[in-house]
Amino acid sequence: MFKPTDADWKRLTDFARNAAARAWAPYSGFRVGAAVLTRYGAIRVGANIENASYGLTVCAERVAVWDAWIRHHDRPIGVAIYTPTPTPAAPCGACRQVLHEFGGGDLRVISVCDGPQRIDCLLVQLLPAAFGPADLEPKRHRVPVNP
Repeated sequence: MFKPTDADWKRLTDFARNAAARAWAPYSGFRVGAAVLTRYGAIRVGANIENASYGLTVCAERVAVWDAWIRHHDRPIGVAIYTPTPTPAAPCGACRQVLHEFGGGDLRVISVCDGPQRIDCLLVQLLPAAFGPADLEPKRHRVPVNP
């Protein structure tokens, strides 16, 4: 299994910053870039893709995760997110759920911005008690019947 170094995490944040330039954000002007690092060391990038029907907009994090899955059939171990803001922004709830589904609670989340601050934590800290595949098992949801 691939063991990332500090240089790998730095490289990941650089990829996220560069990905933001490829965002399609004609409505909000808010260009977000993301990069995921997979178990085998591959880096896949994504950028937000807006749509006039706002509900169809897709976040950068989900684009990157899905690209990693499609191209490498591989799960992320980390994600870097860049936002053009003075303070870093954490992933939205939908992205947290997708990151949990594909990477699990020990996925490392790094958010960087135009300022010096950053978020660097595990996904479980952003999404405690996450809903996942195990919650779909019927035996977990059986309601006891009172006699």
